[in-house]
Amino acid sequence: MPEAIEIQLKKGALELCVLALLSQHDSYAYEIASQLSDSIGMGEGTIYPLMRRLQTDRLVETYLVESPSGPSRKYYRLTEAGKASFTSQKSAWGSFSGAVESILGGAK
Repeated sequence: MPEAIEIQLKKGALELCVLALLSQHDSYAYEIASQLSDSIGMGEGTIYPLMRRLQTDRLVETYLVESPSGPSRKYYRLTEAGKASFTSQKSAWGSFSGAVESILGGAK
């Protein structure tokens, strides 16, 4: 797959993936970036701007957790609006990906 197409596909699904991870448990940005890097190859440089936007859009909120080995960590958790957005995006993704799979399945 050409790299530009792969990057656009990943960017399109990135917010949904972040919301999905946060729906499982609160997390800090580096941990989210590591999980996404391992799973879909998206790195830190993409995550931090997205986390700021999600906070600005009030889909996530932050809180600090003391760290025994260094500065406090900023953790992210979904707000009620974030939970609703995740549910909506997950449903839309299911419909969209199912339609694409249907089309691809019929393609020769």
